[in-house]
Amino acid sequence: MSISELPPDPLEAGGLGEFARSYRRGETTSEAITRSYLDRIRLLDGRLGAFEHVADEQAIETARAMDALLAAGTDLGSLMGVPVAVKDLFVIEGMPLTAGSNLDVSDLVGGEGSFVSALRRAGLVLLGKTRTDEFALGTLGYNPSRGSPWNPWESEHHLAPGGSSSGSAVAVAAGMCAVAFGTDTGGSIRGPAAFCGIFGLKTTAGRWPTDGLFPLSPTMDTVGINARSAADAALTFETLSGDSAAVAGLSRVRQGDLSTVRLGVPRNYFFDDLDPHVERSMNSALDLLAHAGANLVEVDIPEASECPGINLVVSPAELLTTLGSDRFLSAQGTIGEVAFASASTALEMKADTYIAALRRHGELCLIAGDRLQGFDAWITPTRQMLPMSLEGMEDRDKRRSVEYAALRNTRPANTFGLCATSLPVTDKESPLPVGLQLMGRPHAERELLTLSRAIEELLPPARWPDSSAFLV
Repeated sequence: MSISELPPDPLEAGGLGEFARSYRRGETTSEAITRSYLDRIRLLDGRLGAFEHVADEQAIETARAMDALLAAGTDLGSLMGVPVAVKDLFVIEGMPLTAGSNLDVSDLVGGEGSFVSALRRAGLVLLGKTRTDEFALGTLGYNPSRGSPWNPWESEHHLAPGGSSSGSAVAVAAGMCAVAFGTDTGGSIRGPAAFCGIFGLKTTAGRWPTDGLFPLSPTMDTVGINARSAADAALTFETLSGDSAAVAGLSRVRQGDLSTVRLGVPRNYFFDDLDPHVERSMNSALDLLAHAGANLVEVDIPEASECPGINLVVSPAELLTTLGSDRFLSAQGTIGEVAFASASTALEMKADTYIAALRRHGELCLIAGDRLQGFDAWITPTRQMLPMSLEGMEDRDKRRSVEYAALRNTRPANTFGLCATSLPVTDKESPLPVGLQLMGRPHAERELLTLSRAIEELLPPARWPDSSAFLV
């Protein structure tokens, strides 16, 4: 296959903002960029495996309808006509729901939910559904049941794309959609963003509704965004939330001047055992922030070490409640070994263990809110390691060890009830992506996105993988 046959990512140059302007000037159409993305999916996804389902005809029909509406004078907003992908946990009419499993779970969710309805009202074009770890119960993107997407940064070896929103991150990084939506219960938006070198936003629990979504943990599930940039994520968040300040920015943050910004840098837990490339990339980013005037203040967050244990109680227990223990046990062999082993930990769990974890979760949310007072955010590595090979992950002990480590830095934001972002900060000497995590106060997405944009403008331009290496 010739590289010349791969159409360019139509939003690569100017992002969502430039598309919105050129679309309204009549310089492009939704149908044109939708066809470009569908062509890229056709040429690349045979190897990348980001999509569970591609809705070609439905997407083109929607794009044509958006073009006709705009031509008739009806403007649905900044995201009108933008082609996006949605994680295969959401119910979308006319598309299958698998939740990454061979077990039929369609009867457990119901009809299309509020969030997908909001996407439709905004005029977005739904290209299809992206792959996920089974029941979203994973962090590497490893799913032997329905396929594990390839990290687009390496074509010779199957590197972990991160999970559980694995397909969403791969689709964005490889230029197969403009934006992708997923979920984050312990790091499932931010982890894939870090491993694939893109931007990720984890919203606060309750910020966006989760009806019409297969639940891993109703307590900690959040809807999130994977995008090429913080600017694209901010525009997406603004449009779907009606929060224009996310794009306008904070008046006290001036270009290249972060002297009014105060960031907490944890002394414990988050910076332990870093891969040398991650450590160097983070140090370079912190040096740039300090040079721009940001106030970097060392902080202690002793409760962070409690977070993995709480998440490991709440999530399996709530998943098992959704599936039902009888249904779960009778599906052994249908449910993949990875998900079955993880959820099985809840079979013998006592009620007081689960209730104690829930109570401590509530206490930690209050403690974290207090500790964040006076700070714009805490800043940490998103993940302490680079993307690893998925070879040999059928070994349960190896997989569990890697998954537990990979979730270490992202779980606290969920357990603390915070919003969070991940920005690519890959040092030029690092062969693979590195992510920088910001954790902000509950429901402070507007401020956190503004800060993320300011940092993004300060950092060197993000690097992108060579998608042509995956041409089929």
